[in-house]
Order: sequence, then structure tokens, then C-alpha cells
Amino acid sequence: MSFTSLRSLSSRAIKISHSKNAAFQFSRAYTVATSPAKFATIDESPRAQTQMAFGRELSAAALNAHGELRYDWKKEEIDAIYHSPIMELLYHGANVHRLHFDPLAVQQCTLLSIKTGGCSEDCKYCPQSSSYSTVVKAQKMLDTDEVLNAARAAKAAGSTRFCMGAAWRDLAGRKSNFKKIVGFVKEIRAMDMEVCCTLGMLNDDQANQLKEAGLTAYNHNLDTSREYYPKIITTRSYDERLETISKVREAGISVCSGGIIGLGETDTDRVGMLHTLSTMPAHPESVPVNALLAVEGTPLEKQEPVKVWDMIRMIATARIVMPKTMIRLSAGRVRFSEAEQALCFMSGANSIFTGDKLLTTPNNKFNADQQMFETLGLVPKAASFKVDLAAESEINTEKKECCGHSHA
Repeated sequence: MSFTSLRSLSSRAIKISHSKNAAFQFSRAYTVATSPAKFATIDESPRAQTQMAFGRELSAAALNAHGELRYDWKKEEIDAIYHSPIMELLYHGANVHRLHFDPLAVQQCTLLSIKTGGCSEDCKYCPQSSSYSTVVKAQKMLDTDEVLNAARAAKAAGSTRFCMGAAWRDLAGRKSNFKKIVGFVKEIRAMDMEVCCTLGMLNDDQANQLKEAGLTAYNHNLDTSREYYPKIITTRSYDERLETISKVREAGISVCSGGIIGLGETDTDRVGMLHTLSTMPAHPESVPVNALLAVEGTPLEKQEPVKVWDMIRMIATARIVMPKTMIRLSAGRVRFSEAEQALCFMSGANSIFTGDKLLTTPNNKFNADQQMFETLGLVPKAASFKVDLAAESEINTEKKECCGHSHA
């Protein structure tokens, strides 16, 4: 490489390092890679549609890997990203990830079922539904000592986020239990841990009480696309799920919402779910990507296990269309080897659940996760109590109001 070329590359690196979109905020330094001019003609416009590399048109993943927040994604754009060649998708998901996150930092989270089984919902994947005969039986809510001791143990093991799940459709008629949960949130938050709950549908008052108690995030998954949803759940509508998410956002709590792949849905349904998430007024701060763990006794007990390549497509596409969101490699990770999990982290995932169990399904062993961190050179991600994307929501809302119509 000539001196002139080196000077040009240096100038480009300096320019990028001062860009508002660059995220060189870590103790480690990263370099910016460029393609040789003889192999590519690069139009710097983020949405250019005529770029070429190696004699081929650039993939949709490459064309959209600029890391800027957008709320006007079209399904066709997301579909094209999702169906980009897997090596392209993995590479550009990794590049976008590095614009906003330390690529070696992975958050360790713990999920505890504080009220198991006996749920009135008919989610076809869930062994906690009272509609199906499974090994999971209805139990009372855990007492205070059990919950708080579990939180302390999780913190001691390296978790910085503690999530509590209850198998309820909503909180109607559960004033006593809800009061206890508010107390749990206050106590665990005082441990300097992020606190997340998934308790079914909320009303405004309940959302506000959880916010006042210090709740960091509320999980309410979409599960799948609007079109496929009625084939999986009939006891709660898609719009009811979106309404709960809206109440959580309005209360100032960060949103955790994702879905499950392997339910029998199509690629179009997977793209549809990502489209719904990425065109919300603010992107969820957290998007769990779950792979179905089929449980005997549920209607989906015969479903084939999800392949890691499908998981990577979901993670990398989610990373590109929601660049600042925490993408959580969640249920189903137990089926993936250490090398396969490494590809998931590389493509954009930066969170895992630790512990031997996720609510009622098996999870990776603690010692195996610690060994994986050492092998891959991963470092624990610290807790964060910011609701950054909620602030983006206000900006996005102003943009919509300024021209009198929605861009979503």
C-alpha cells in the first residue's frame, strides 16, 4: 500500500472516530476496515442502491449496515436483509454491533419463575398452560426469602439483571401478590441489579407502581408475527400485547419484547415480527430471541429443533434494524455448541440467561458458561439503568408530528 493510500485510510479513520455514530467508548481500541478500491466502488450514501463489490451488487445487509436508528423500515427491506447470504449477514451484523457496543461484553442475566403453572392462557408452546397436560404443575407464588436469596445468588454468580416471571394472563385480582412483587423489585434494585418482570398484561396504575419501585424493564414478547399469532395463542390478542408494551413505555420503563422461532412459522412471519418491533415509536431496549424448546404435552411437542443458522439470521437482522437494542440469546441456547454460540455473539447478540433453568425449560450449566467466556475472551457487561431508546422515542415522535403523518 502506498503512502498516499495509508494517509487516505488514516484520514478516513479519524473522520469516522469523530462521527456522532461511532462508538469508541471502550478501553480497547478498534480499527476501521475498508475494501481495496479496485474491488469496490463505494457510494457513501447510507441508502445507496447501486453499490458493487467483487463484481456483484452489495447485499441488503451491506447496504443497510450503517448503524443509524430508523423507524420507517419496510417489510421488503427487512426481508432482503434477512435473506442476505449468511456470511454477509453475519459480517455486517457484527460491524453494526461494534458501532454501539463493546463486542466482547455480554450481559449475564438470571430468570426466576416466581409463580409457576396453572396459567389460563393457551400458548401452544408453553408447558405452564392449564390447557395442556405436562410435567409442570401449578404452584403458589414463591415467598420473599426464596426470591431474594435467588437474586443474591444470581448477583454473586455474575448476573447483573434479575428477571421474575409469573404464569398469569394479567394481574386482575392479585393485589396481595402484586404488592409483594413491588417489594421484590425495590429490594433487588437496591442490590444494584437491573430488575425485569414478566407478569402478563398491565394497566396504567400497575405500570406506574412498578416504575416507582425501580423496575428497570418489563418483558412482554410478541412471540411471532401478527398474521401467525392466532395459530399460536387465542386467549390474548396481538393488539392487547401492543397495548401493554405501550403502557410500559408510557410509564418510563424500558421495553423487553421479542419472540420465539421454531413455532412452525415461515421466514415471512419472522420478518413480520422484526418489522413490528423496529417500527415502534421507540425500539425496545431489549429483544430476546428464543428458539423453541418443544415440551411433551404441548401442541408443539413434535416441532423440529431450530438450526443455529436460523438463529443467526434473526440476531443479525435484528441487530441491523435495531442497532442500539440489546439482543438477547435466550431460550434454546442449550442446543447450541460453544462455537455456534460464538457465531451468535459475533452476529450481534450481547446477553445470555445463566442458571440451570429458564422458567421451566433447561438452560446451559453455569460452569459451561464460565468456560465459554474464558475461551471466547468475553467479559461480563455491567448493569445499565438508562432508558436511552425512550429518549429516541420523543425525537422520533417530533419528527412524525412535524410533517403531519406517521413514517412507521
